Amino acid sequence: MSGITVFSGHLTALLAAFLWAFCSVLFKDLGRSIKPVELNLLKGVGAIVLLALTSLLLGEKLSSISSLAIILLLISGAVGIGFGDTMYFEAINRIGPNRSLLMATLAPIITAILALIFLGEKIAPLAWLGVVVTLIGILLVITQKHDQETENLRNDRLGILFALLFALAQASGAVISRWALTQTSITPLQSSVVRIFAGIVFLVVWIAFSRTHLGGWTESSPKSKNAWLKVILVVLLGAYLPLWLQQVAFKNTEVGIAQTLLATAPIFILPISALQKEKISLREILGMVISVVGIAILFLIH
Repeated sequence: MSGITVFSGHLTALLAAFLWAFCSVLFKDLGRSIKPVELNLLKGVGAIVLLALTSLLLGEKLSSISSLAIILLLISGAVGIGFGDTMYFEAINRIGPNRSLLMATLAPIITAILALIFLGEKIAPLAWLGVVVTLIGILLVITQKHDQETENLRNDRLGILFALLFALAQASGAVISRWALTQTSITPLQSSVVRIFAGIVFLVVWIAFSRTHLGGWTESSPKSKNAWLKVILVVLLGAYLPLWLQQVAFKNTEVGIAQTLLATAPIFILPISALQKEKISLREILGMVISVVGIAILFLIH
């Protein structure tokens, strides 16, 4: 890979993380009225339509896609998007966003290990330094306690299990995507469509077996109109663009590093919170600075 290609992979991963951070406020808001599995389904359906249309408009050919790539990406989507995202939303509901993100920081390490085992992809020692420094900064930010955190979230073992499963699902889905994107001719856009399709199928089956009632949030009057606007924003900025950017990152840089940069969303949340006049602690500022140093190391080595 050329330096410019790797640089673009780093940059797209960071942009995806920023968009997820930006939409985190909407996720939290919508989570009060829309069930996690339903919210996941809504953003998946919206994103797959937009991604497929974009691929067609760009003239990408379907005939060049290998059946093996499709099968692997279907598995990647079912595990990483369908199962993984649902586990994440469930974890947030049980142990809160901070603890869920804390467990999610395991994903880059798991990803790097799986990539080494299955792809033979080694990360240079200096790159490992960048990964570790970045993760230390993230950990400082997400372990900051806030007054609004409730005590009853502390010892929910099921919530912790959900968060761990999310980290494992993210890592597995990333490694499978990396293989398909580097070993076949499938494009990042096409791979996103295949992965999301699998995620949607998984969610539909999940909803059918759990007999989850959908659409309750639309029955409440004027507030539902406001919720629909937020759902549209989540689809555009929290699914369509970042999922496309994520696949570009997986194609253009080592998957362990890409996953580390994708995990920086909590760092981007801080300036967003500051703009909302929320108090930012010295610990969080220190964590942000340390993460920026780690990110700089990852960029500089290429």
